[in-house]
Amino acid sequence: MDKTATPKFIRNPIAVLVTLSLGLTIPIVCAQEIEEEVETLRLETITVKAQKRKQNMQAVPVSVTAISGKQMTEAVLQDMFDVTASVPASSAFQTQNVTNSSFSIRGIGTSSQNFGLESSVGLYVDGVYRARQSSMVNNLVDIEAVEVLRGPQGTLFGKNTPSGAMLIRSVAPDHSGTNNFVEATIGNYGLVNYSGAASISAIDNVLAFRFTGFGSQRDGFVSDVNYGDDVINDRDRWGGRVQALYTPSNDLSVRIIADYSQIDEVCCAAPVQLSNAEASGIEGKFGSDSLLSQAPFNATIFDGDDFFEREVALSFLPESSMKDRGLSAEINWNIDKQYTLVSISAYRNFDSVDNIDSDFTDADLFGTRNDSQQRSFSQELRIDYNSENMSGILGAYYFHQNLDLDYSLYTGEQFNDFFLSGFSQGAFNDLLAGIDTLSVATNGLIAPSAAPAPAFSAFDHIAKQTHESYAIFGQVDYRLTEKFTLTAGLRYTDESKDLSTVFTENLADNSAFPTFFSSVGDPQNPTSIVPGTLLYGAAAAGNVLTGIQTNTIDITSPEGQAALAALTPFQRVGWGFNPLGAITADRSDISDSLSDDQVTGTVKLSYFPDRNTLLYASYGTGYKSGGTNTDRISEGFDPIFGAETSRAFELGLKKDFIEHDLRVNVAVHSTIVDDIQASTFTGTGFNLQNAGDYKTSGLEVELTWLPTDTVQVDFVYARVNAEYDNFMRGNCWTAYTWHTGIADPGQESTDPAAPNPYCDRSGDRPGGEPEDYAMIKVKKDFTIRDDINAYVLAEFSYTGDVVLDGSNDPFAVQDSYNLLNLRFFMNFEKYDMDLVFWGRNVLDEEYLNHIDFNTPLQEGKLNAYISDPATFGVTLHKRF
Repeated sequence: MDKTATPKFIRNPIAVLVTLSLGLTIPIVCAQEIEEEVETLRLETITVKAQKRKQNMQAVPVSVTAISGKQMTEAVLQDMFDVTASVPASSAFQTQNVTNSSFSIRGIGTSSQNFGLESSVGLYVDGVYRARQSSMVNNLVDIEAVEVLRGPQGTLFGKNTPSGAMLIRSVAPDHSGTNNFVEATIGNYGLVNYSGAASISAIDNVLAFRFTGFGSQRDGFVSDVNYGDDVINDRDRWGGRVQALYTPSNDLSVRIIADYSQIDEVCCAAPVQLSNAEASGIEGKFGSDSLLSQAPFNATIFDGDDFFEREVALSFLPESSMKDRGLSAEINWNIDKQYTLVSISAYRNFDSVDNIDSDFTDADLFGTRNDSQQRSFSQELRIDYNSENMSGILGAYYFHQNLDLDYSLYTGEQFNDFFLSGFSQGAFNDLLAGIDTLSVATNGLIAPSAAPAPAFSAFDHIAKQTHESYAIFGQVDYRLTEKFTLTAGLRYTDESKDLSTVFTENLADNSAFPTFFSSVGDPQNPTSIVPGTLLYGAAAAGNVLTGIQTNTIDITSPEGQAALAALTPFQRVGWGFNPLGAITADRSDISDSLSDDQVTGTVKLSYFPDRNTLLYASYGTGYKSGGTNTDRISEGFDPIFGAETSRAFELGLKKDFIEHDLRVNVAVHSTIVDDIQASTFTGTGFNLQNAGDYKTSGLEVELTWLPTDTVQVDFVYARVNAEYDNFMRGNCWTAYTWHTGIADPGQESTDPAAPNPYCDRSGDRPGGEPEDYAMIKVKKDFTIRDDINAYVLAEFSYTGDVVLDGSNDPFAVQDSYNLLNLRFFMNFEKYDMDLVFWGRNVLDEEYLNHIDFNTPLQEGKLNAYISDPATFGVTLHKRF
């Protein structure tokens, strides 16, 4: 099978989009107006808090995209996945369950597969840091604005912002009730969304409350052979928020927010992308799919060509549930005209449970369950200063988190058969038959063979991590002249993490766990038969059986009794688990700690040649916290990994051409990431480590053009060149090598620090990140009658080809694809009501959703996550 075996789509050169759109457009940004004089009523003034204070977006030396709550409502943007689809150089996607959600900016992101990893993108809601990426996947309702800041934000927002930050602001309580609404949406796949919010004035101009609630249900869009149609990738979520705003004077405000949300869904489907029933390039080579299609498994086999039939076959449906709740208080005290004291305190509680069929077949082999609880407290205290020529922030920050993880890998009813006939390729069948024959011949005096990998065994661990962090920070904007402003800032962070992990191995019969062997080796490679390995033990036991059969060993003699000890390992239940590797091997408990301190900072020079133009140059640093590996790893690997640091340069232009109603924002950037945190396959498990260096550079263009009174054109383009600069111990090709026999060229490395099974990934692209993204959006306003205003909108996007895994396996590639979204909006002024008819991916483009993976213990086979199909719906939004 060549690369055409993976789904391919027609490539539309990005130059076509650029040519069609040049001179047109801007971002999707459109937020609340500032109360100041503007030179035009057509290009809106946009307020952002990218530097923790209200500023005109066009005057901020940061590459930022802002989307207002009004825009989100009209576009029916339901969650962060919808939002990031409209933002250049950013992405968000889910993998095996809802709790594994990942965000990236400018090609820099973080896997959510390990609970010890922290995000590369800082996530903030109403000024409060959200430590878990998965806490951000629920519906976005009653939102004032979302801002996406690109580039390191380590000075003002601290750790875990080496690639950028996402800021979400909810609508605050008010006394007029002008923001009250109810909203309902219905769509295909049984979609039903409902939400509402209302403010109540308890004491006029002093105390107000706001109540927000939402719910969302939808059928799945992936079917299961055994469980029915449209049962996976469903939606079932709800939540609410209660706020109080106390303003006893013009100089003091206290805002308290309590929120709760819950998700309970069947997610996420990963159909077969590439089967290993038979190798595509090696005649007569058969894999696990060939075995599983036969008795006793009789599993349903997919060949990969039917990937977009949206069908899987599992032993049980995946379960994903989350509960997210918290309480925060923000106090703003205007001490005088120049100084403001700001305090933000928050307590958050996030629980998640997921349970998946991790062999991804309807053979009952094995599954995994994660049950995690996260508790955090944060406190930010700062002084904001503002004068004619200078503004500044000086603050301190404290963060404390407890993370508890209860993890289990458990075997199914057919795993023992799979071990004997599949994983070990029948290498032990003759040996076990010989032991059983000997046992019968001795009337049980010699015990029979035992099951190597019995069903209903569990490999559990409970990991507890305590995390404490302190920081002080400051940033100053100083107006050097009327045209030049210098920005400089520093942040010092000190943190510590303590990890305690207890490992247990629980066999189905509660017997002691056998630890005779260290590695299974390769049954077809005699050189793997080395002391301590399973095959070495099997060879020794086979020699004893041969000696008994040829009467050269007398089992009644002392020497014969001693020789029988070679059979003992194979007479103990579970003898096959330890050689499988870290995931099923016994290991000692872990008690370890990490202490670290980092200094991050930024320097920016802004030049304003006129009031409608900003040119800026910036240098900034950021870092992602080091951490502790919460997975079951091999005994020799260090559970502690260090911080990941970044250095970024950026040049930017923000220009409003007032006479042409045109806004142009352009940024070019370059970022170097040192000591990137990567999870590397070692042959028997995964090791989370500081793997090497990474670099990314690119261009971002956002334009808005209003060619007539009734037409608006937006254009977004991002080019991201991301690659590993130095990554000597990366993953190797698996599927391509299995099917073709062609070795990964990176495995030829002569570096003694990178022996097999590692491969040199230097110069390769990261998984899940396209190099090119472009979007053009055209909106036409018109009037149906005096009290009904309307518009139609078409949005076309192009996403360049995506490497789907970290090894750059030739089979793991998604070609470029195009999406078309349509919207028809009507505002009924008489009823203060909006009606929106919308469609997403209306042409039903089929593509893989950022990531694929090698199916566990089934070499040569690939599974991948599937994208959303065409969806349509209608939304009614009523203000009151």
